[in-house]
Formats: sequence, structure tokens, C-alpha cells
Amino acid sequence: MTTTSVDDLAVELVLDAHALVGEGPVWDDTSGTLVWVDIMGHAVHRYDPGSGRDVTLDVGQPVGAAALRRDGAGLVLALRDGFGVLDETSGEVQLVAPVELDVPTNRMNDGKCDPGGRFWAGTMAFAVTPHVAALYRLDPDFKVSRMVGEITLSNGLGWSPDGRQMYYIDSVTQGVDVFDFDPADGSLGQRRRLITIPPGEGLPDGMTVDAEGGLWVALHGSGSLRRYWPDGRVDRVVRVPPKMVTCCAFGGPDLTDLYITTMCYGLGAEGLQAQPLAGALFRCRPGVRGLQPHRFAA
Repeated sequence: MTTTSVDDLAVELVLDAHALVGEGPVWDDTSGTLVWVDIMGHAVHRYDPGSGRDVTLDVGQPVGAAALRRDGAGLVLALRDGFGVLDETSGEVQLVAPVELDVPTNRMNDGKCDPGGRFWAGTMAFAVTPHVAALYRLDPDFKVSRMVGEITLSNGLGWSPDGRQMYYIDSVTQGVDVFDFDPADGSLGQRRRLITIPPGEGLPDGMTVDAEGGLWVALHGSGSLRRYWPDGRVDRVVRVPPKMVTCCAFGGPDLTDLYITTMCYGLGAEGLQAQPLAGALFRCRPGVRGLQPHRFAA
């Protein structure tokens, strides 16, 4: 595997947020803001790069991801208890589709919308227990389908630029898998391994796909992100100060800014002293454009 390092690429601190578990960044081109979540802080954030202002809404429970809606009215959330909708004006959260309420030791984690406007998000045990979680799909009529079972730590999702491939990370498997994907009905083909990441190089976490088809994977514990080609080649590496990097997303007017989330949960006093920027939001400009994020079709 050939790696061309771009470690000298300028990485900018944009918000010293001290997020417990910063995750799920998504660019809202309508408002020119970045939506992101603090899972264990129970918070949905909107960061405005123009003013530097970050607005926070407490949603009352762990929130793994947020998705934009096509009509522009609020957000769809992957909550501890299932899928919900957030009215950002009132701050009201409505649970529209419970998920795994019979498994109180689980919560929802990372999620994204597919090209057809469906919201996908998976679960994990708070104590990270093998094979007790699943990946779910929320349709625009709020119907939920269990799409993949026997998951341990459901994490990054992404689609190829043509919408025909869905990339997926169950973190403990140390890699990225791929499914053939039908944008018309949201069905999946056979799952197969695309990229394997050696354990010493970090735990694969969140992910985004750029306009050229490159997969940007956050490698938790390594303080780095790598850009992989679907054939497994690595051609770019970006490093941030905190080790526990969690996710990334393209944003900005031309989708050329790469935003990177991190976490500080579980570090303790000594760890926080060693990594004072853990939980911060960062940005870099890697020289490629991202894809416009898909919105929930309701």
C-alpha cells in the first residue's frame, strides 16, 4: 500500500468546544453553517464559520447523528431511543420511530442520508458488546427497516458519487465494507470487505466521500484521517492534535473545507492535560471537493 503523506497541510482549530463525543458533522448550504453533535453531551450544534458562533440545543438524551431535511424544517436525529425530529426554533424533540427500546443498554450512533432521502443510522452498546447492534433505515414515511444485523459498533457511512455503492464501518472489524446499493428502493446487495486497517493504525470511525470518490476515514486513537481510494490505496493523511478523532465532513461555499470532530470522553485529568484540544472542531483544506450531503426527503 502506497501512502503519500500530507502531514504539513495546515489544520486550523475553529472551535475549542470541549465536546465529550463530537461527531456527525454535516454542511448546510442553505444557511452556510455546520451541523454537528456531541453524543454524550446530548447536544446538537450549529457552527457559523462566518461569525464563529456556535449555537447549541440540548436534546435530552445521547444523539448519534443529525440529518438535514429537504423542506428545510428542522433536523432528523438518531437518538438513544430511536429516530426523532428536532424543531430548532422551539427546541422541541419528537420521537417518531423508536428503535431497540427493549435493549436499554444500546444507543444509536453515526448516521447519514442516502441519495433517495432515507436516513440510515446504526446502534451500539454503551459498553461496546459484540454483535448486539444493527444498522437501520428510516424512510420518509418514518417506517424503520432493520437492514444489517450482528453489528458491534455501527459507525461511518457514505455513498459513491454515482450512488451505486454504500460504504459502511463496523469499527471493531477494522475496516470499511461495501454494499451494492439501489438508490430507487434503498436495498442492499451482498456485503464485502473493501479496505482493511491494521489495528495499530487506529480504529475506523466516521467517514465521508469526496467528489472524486475518495473515502476520508477518521482513525480513532491515531489523531489522523486517511484518504483511501476504493482499491485500498492511501494518498493523503491529515493529522490533528487530539488522538481521539471521530468524524469528518466537507463544507464551505465550494465544499473544499474538511471539518474534523474529536472527543474527550473518558480521558481523565491526566489525558486532558496531555491533549488540551480533545473535543475541539478542526478544519483543513485538502485540495479536493466534497459531495453535497443528501437530505431527508420529508
